[in-house]
Amino acid sequence: MSQKKSLIGVLLINLGTPEAPTPKAVRKYLKEFLSDPRVVDVNPLIWKPVLNGIILNLRPRKVAKVYQEVWMDEGSPLLVLGQRLTKKLDEKLNADGQRFVVTMAMTYGEPSVEAAAKVFRQHNVERIVVLPMYPQFSRSTTAAAYDRLMSSLKRCPHWPALNLLQDYADHPQYIDALAASIEKQWVVQGSKRHLMFSYHGIPKRYVKEGDPYQSRCEATTQAVVAKLGLNETEYTHAYQSRFGREEWLKPYADETIRAMPKKGIKSLNMISPAFAIDCIETLEEIDMQLRDEFMDAGGETFDYIAALNDSKDHVSLYETLILENTQHWMN
Repeated sequence: MSQKKSLIGVLLINLGTPEAPTPKAVRKYLKEFLSDPRVVDVNPLIWKPVLNGIILNLRPRKVAKVYQEVWMDEGSPLLVLGQRLTKKLDEKLNADGQRFVVTMAMTYGEPSVEAAAKVFRQHNVERIVVLPMYPQFSRSTTAAAYDRLMSSLKRCPHWPALNLLQDYADHPQYIDALAASIEKQWVVQGSKRHLMFSYHGIPKRYVKEGDPYQSRCEATTQAVVAKLGLNETEYTHAYQSRFGREEWLKPYADETIRAMPKKGIKSLNMISPAFAIDCIETLEEIDMQLRDEFMDAGGETFDYIAALNDSKDHVSLYETLILENTQHWMN
């Protein structure tokens, strides 16, 4: 009698979120997040006093108010929408009988990587495919997720077999899903508008040191532009969310969007392909802050195109990525 193959684990990893939109919960989350040298690679002797003495005393209350603006009844949008996607992916992958155990973890906060590992152990999973929910690789996101994963395995006497995905910035199905979401918005609003691609920024120094993030973002934009048949006057590529005084990737989204109305661009659609799931950077920074800056500068119409979230196209994309990277385990 042939031995039944064990189930394959699927681990989705995203950044993280506070447990509640309160200063106390935000402070706990920011302390863990901003203590990671992948995120802030300043000398700890300099950074820790700044973090503990200034930032963690000033920012939690302000950031908590931002979270309160977008918090859902069930919790943080990043967590709630991520869990919905995870559930739908589990159902899709196991539609013909259980072959996979699908769960989600956060690099910072809860649900933790250790909690995911417990789920896998309960199902005797010995093979795990890991999919960071970052379409474009960066050392500050994808690499940080893998640092966290490897740290969780330090004390494990027996490791599972691991398949670590790098990114999917130019995967045809991802590009198709983005293009379809844009075209759907054009149908809803009745016309095509100038399209702004806004990606989360990183320090320019990271790219000079070898981080491929900028080129991966550009690859996504160019593939979507080609799919939609746009010319160079019909779209803009920029970076948001810069932090501190160091130069980050340019052009900066806030400066770019303020200049648009004077150039005759008064109707705008904005999409942020760096985010698989909507979060404060999209729901508040883009759809509130940048919207207001555009309108205050003379803009007339602004619509944010949501992340793929738990959409059918996103579930299908992740199903494809998982199956493409586990075929050698299922034969």
